[in-house]
Amino acid sequence: MADAGRVITGMAKGVRLLAPGEGTRPLGDKVKQALFASLESELREAWPVAFLDLFAGSGAAGIEALSRGAPHATFVERDGRTAGIVRENLRRAGLDQAGHDAHPGESGTATVVRGDVVRFLDGEPISSGAPFGAVLVDPPYGDAAMLAALDRLGEAGRGWLAAEAVVVAKHFWRDLMPARAGALVRVRDRRFGETALTFYRFEPAGSEP
Repeated sequence: MADAGRVITGMAKGVRLLAPGEGTRPLGDKVKQALFASLESELREAWPVAFLDLFAGSGAAGIEALSRGAPHATFVERDGRTAGIVRENLRRAGLDQAGHDAHPGESGTATVVRGDVVRFLDGEPISSGAPFGAVLVDPPYGDAAMLAALDRLGEAGRGWLAAEAVVVAKHFWRDLMPARAGALVRVRDRRFGETALTFYRFEPAGSEP
């Protein structure tokens, strides 16, 4: 089976993760390192925070967050086989305390939700581990669900995000990302070959600048 790289640091450092297979773009070690260095810099003393891994694939991002001390990570993946790989990777990393059949809101460090991301975000955050302090949105390149997910996360009244949360969109470098999506404000972009990361800060009305 394909390899999705390794856990970079923390309690599961060095654990190698399985990848779902052809047609996916696992979060490479270089991009993963840059992602979390930027998250920890943006969040400063607020890190570690609850993490939401949307279009989770191998689960590499959420697993890295847990390894680095995140109190909880929720993984959302539509494909059943791929969701199973997320569970297996959590087991490999010793981070599956919530169990193989975790449901939203269940106690423990990890929750794996098999379902459509946009439908998930149209649901009620209260039973999903929200509010989240950091989110990765990583759909297939060019998928319209990227903008739909950002729009829903950016709805200030929904309760998905904690104050000052950071949302990261992983996308093809030529794809133009919006400057704003509701209360999400673009703050920086980084490129790694054909992959780009766009960082958003959650700034609902009335929050501190």
